[in-house]
Formats: sequence, structure tokens, C-alpha cells
Amino acid sequence: MRNAMILCVVLVAVTVGIFLQAGNHPFINFDDPGYVTENPRVKGGLTGENVAWAFSATAMSNWHPLTWLSHMTDVQLFGLDPRGHHLTSVFLHVATTVLLFFLLAQITGAPWQSLFVAALFALHPLHVESVAWVAERKDVLSGFFWFLTLLLYARYVERPGRGRYLLALLSFAAGLMAKPMLVTLPVVMLLLDWWPLKRFTWGEAREGAAPKSSLAALVIEKVPFFLLAAMSSAVTIHAQHAGGALKTLEAAPFGPRLANAPVAYATYIMKTFWPLDLALLYPFSSSIPAWRVVGSLVVLVLFTVLLLRVRRRHPYMLAGWCWFLVTLLPVIGLVQVGGQSMADRYTYIPLTGLFIMVGWGIPDLLQGLRYRQVLLAVLAGSVLFASAALTWRQLGYWKGNLSLYRHTLHVTTGNYLILNNYGIALAQEGRLDEAIVQYQEALRAWPDSANAHVNMGAALAHQGKYAEAIVHYNEALRRIPDYALAHGNLGKALASLGRLDEAIAHYDEALRLDLSLADVRLNLAILLMQAGMRDEASQHYEAVLRLEPYSVKAPINMGIAMARQGKLDEAAGFFAQALRIDPASVEAHFNLGVVLARQNRVEEAAHHFSEVLRLKPDTEAARRWLEVLERQPKGLSPK
Repeated sequence: MRNAMILCVVLVAVTVGIFLQAGNHPFINFDDPGYVTENPRVKGGLTGENVAWAFSATAMSNWHPLTWLSHMTDVQLFGLDPRGHHLTSVFLHVATTVLLFFLLAQITGAPWQSLFVAALFALHPLHVESVAWVAERKDVLSGFFWFLTLLLYARYVERPGRGRYLLALLSFAAGLMAKPMLVTLPVVMLLLDWWPLKRFTWGEAREGAAPKSSLAALVIEKVPFFLLAAMSSAVTIHAQHAGGALKTLEAAPFGPRLANAPVAYATYIMKTFWPLDLALLYPFSSSIPAWRVVGSLVVLVLFTVLLLRVRRRHPYMLAGWCWFLVTLLPVIGLVQVGGQSMADRYTYIPLTGLFIMVGWGIPDLLQGLRYRQVLLAVLAGSVLFASAALTWRQLGYWKGNLSLYRHTLHVTTGNYLILNNYGIALAQEGRLDEAIVQYQEALRAWPDSANAHVNMGAALAHQGKYAEAIVHYNEALRRIPDYALAHGNLGKALASLGRLDEAIAHYDEALRLDLSLADVRLNLAILLMQAGMRDEASQHYEAVLRLEPYSVKAPINMGIAMARQGKLDEAAGFFAQALRIDPASVEAHFNLGVVLARQNRVEEAAHHFSEVLRLKPDTEAARRWLEVLERQPKGLSPK
């Protein structure tokens, strides 16, 4: 055990060393904005109001308050620097690995097999997505509480007591509040009761032997766990339905979903042992070849029957297999959420079952061989080295949006969601023509994608092609009449063409559908301010500040709009307000400097340009303004 503990420390060091590269990665534009970078509640940090929101919100189609609090804590500690957010996920993954090792070592008394399983868990490429994707914090957080709950339960079994039972139950509740996928944990507890805890026997008791407890008694023991799981399931279905993530039978018929389930199970197994061509998203297909469905189902059934027959000699095989099958059930697609047929992140907990089968099965298979220990060490080392190398390579794809999406598109086909997000990433870098090509490809893959139409419209609007943009916004609204973002973007395009009444109507409709659209409120406030409707404009502007109290975007944009109208005093007021929110805002300092310079307030202007250079020394525009101000004759305003 002592040597295993030393190697566990080595495993932690290796895992940290491999995953540390994630600390240099940025946020990505898939779900990270909704969870962190564009979520005003999360960006506000750990305030009383935000904590209360975390426990009541169903944002991102989930009720997971502990996940929200985790993200808020990161913002409180690291701001929006992605390094800290990534390293928190790495820390949780490492901590979960250690918990898994201690759990298996305690309940099996086999430290070497436990170490191998923990190492596979730590280093398997299928787990990269859960660790490297900030939006999947819920995976590593819930995984931590999954294994903590089982460890606490094992200690309760060893020395029963109300306090130990309650600790396990509280840990389970915390896990459910991180991710509801933990609903299957009570069933896994029963599996562990059979193997390795041996609290009951399953048809193999010999004459004269009696099990410690009946299965019924063990089920009753776990009733509080099952009740919590049922409550979590009900809340999750409500949250996913409210968020639009839960597909209706019309959008995702049950037949294709049922056909996809055995194929997904078989594909997960294949990718466990041959983890290549991993993708951020595997698109759902409504037409799976019958031979794949039947073949996958036959393999699963035959393997299950075989393991049932050998359960007396090799109980860990059936226990691990059932762990894998049961824990995947919530995400196998029978209840379709999102547009994926499967996902690497869904394997974070289920793969442990397959790892147990390998970790205990291979040593049994090699029983009696000469040099067995050496052979096992070589095999284990080779598998873990290969796994670590593939994980390092897979992590490299997560170094940015473009590399991640390019890789995913290379290993999948018809992936309209990734084509769409690839376009967004290109647009964010100013590569609008390339972005439009990706949106066109997304629409070819799925012509009814309202989201792709909206993004195409946004790219065209950035190019000043407002009439073409309006066509795509209307196409999006034809498909989804209540698409709030499409109404908001259409309003902005109409305003750019001077069709102000129509613009205001679409802004109002967008806000009727979604009061939290800060950008729409801001655009409407600017439009109303320009039209002289100051009271109405102020109401919307104040609402933006309530939605995004720590963002300088609203006062800066209002200031720019006022400056363009020649209202320099008002513009200066807005820029000053931005600096009260964020004294280190380079954009606010620069714009205020320009306004003050145009008002011939030379010393004040020079101060703000100097601040720009202090904060961002390579800002040549600020340097040029300072040179102009130094040459400026007193009493004249620079042009």
C-alpha cells in the first residue's frame, strides 16, 4: 500500500503536468459565454443577490446552483482571466482522481488495481472535454461529489452510524446541485453492495450460507437517496423544458432516439479502447443504418448474458459493466437534450465501470503466467503512456476556437452547430467573408437553422449590407417567430437604414420575449436618446446597468453615440461613468481623452491619454494624440 501511495502522488504530478497546458487556453464561444463570459450574474461574483439567483435560476437549461457558485467564485478570485477558471477545473479533476483511488483501495483492498483505474480515469482522452471546457465545470464538480459520496458511504458501511449516513446524503445532494447526472448513484451504491462490499449475494449463495442483508433492506436503506434523485430529475426536466433544450417528439422522434441508444453505447466502448477522432460535438442522425443498430444491440445483449454467466467467478466484470450501462442512461438520448448523438463529457463517470473491468480482469486473465507481475507492469505502463500522449494531443485542440472547430469538422460530417460556431469565431476575429462561408455551409447542412440565419445576418450587417442582413433575420423569424435575438438584430439593421419606427417595434418585441437582453436595451436606449426621447432612453439605460453592473460597455456605447451627435458634455459624462465602474478601462480613458481634447481641455485630455499608455503602452493612437496636444496652441481645439 505504501508503494501504491507513492505512485498515487506521482500520478497526481503527471496529471497536473499534462493538464496544466489548459491554463494557457482561452474561453471558447460554445457555452462559455452563457456560463461565464457573457453571464451578468456570474460576472458579478459572489453577491447575495447572485447567490440567491444561483438557487432559483434555470439558465442554460439546468438547475445546478453549485455549478453557478463555482463559476462565481472563480470570477471573484480571478476575474475573467481564463487561466484561473481552467486551473480550478484541473484541480477538481485531480482531486476526483485521488478520491477514486482511495475509494477503490478501501472497498476492494487491492491498491494496485485501484491505482491503475484511477490513472486511467485521470489520463484518458475522453475526459479531456470535461476538464478543458470551462462550461463543463459541472462535470468535474459533480464527479468530485460522486466519488466523495461513495467514499463516505463505504465508511458508513464499515461503521454504520446516523452521522456518517447523513454526510453521504449531503454529499449526494451537493453533487445533484452540480449536475443532475448523479441520479443513478443510488443504483451504483447497490452494485457496490454486491461487489465488492458483499452486503448481499445474488443467486450464488451456497447451502448453509446466508447473506448479511436482503436486497430489499438495502434498497430501503437508500430510499432518501432515491427520493433526492427523483426530485432532481423532476427539476431538471422542468429546467430543460423551460430552456428549450428538451426536444419534443416532433423535433426528435422517439424512434431515431431509441435506435441511437445502442449505437451510442457501442461507440463509447470503441472510443474507450481506441480514443481517436474525438470531437466537441457528434451530430445526431435521424437515419442510422439498421445493421448498426441491430449489430450494436446484439453485442450489448450477448456481452451482458456472458457476464451474468461468469458473475460468480468474476463479479467485478458484471459490476463494472452495470456501472457503465446504468450511469450512461440519463444521457444516452432516450430523452433528447441538444443536437448531439453522444458526447465525450458524458463518459466522465461511466467509464470508471469499464476501467474496473480492465483493472481487475487483465490480472485475472494472466493468472499463473511466469513473470506475471513484470508483464502487468509493462502492460499498465504502456496503456497509461499511450493514454497520456493522446490526452496531451487532444488538449492541444482546445487552445482556441478555431483549432477546436477545425478538428471537429475534420472528424465529423454534417455538423451544422460547429459550422455555425466556427463562423462566429471567424467573425470575432474580423474574418467576415470566411465566417459567411461557414454560415452558408451550416445552412446547407441544416436549412432550417434559425441561429445560422441570425449569425449570417450579423456578419452581413457588420459589412454594411443591411438589406441582405434583414432578409436573413426575417428568415430566422419565419422559422421561429418568438426568436428574441433575431428581433433585436433586425431592429438594429432597420435603425441603420433609418427605419426607426420599425426598429423600435422589433426592439420592443425582443424585450417582450426576453427582458434580459442587455444589448437590445442598450441599442434601444441609444436610438431613443438620439430621437430626443430622453426619459424613455434613461429607463432602458438604467435597466442595462442593473443587468450588467460591472460592464463598461453600456456607458461607453452611449458616450460614443452622444459624441457622434456633437453632444460632448453628455459624452464625457458617460465615459466618466464607465471609469467609475472600471478605472482601468483603456477604451473609456481613450474616448474621454478625445472628447476632452475636442473641448480644448488639454491637460485633462493628456492625463487620460497618459493613462491609456500606462495601461497599454503599445496604443499608438494615444501616443499620437499626446503629440498633437503638446503642439496645440492654447485656445484652439484639435481636429
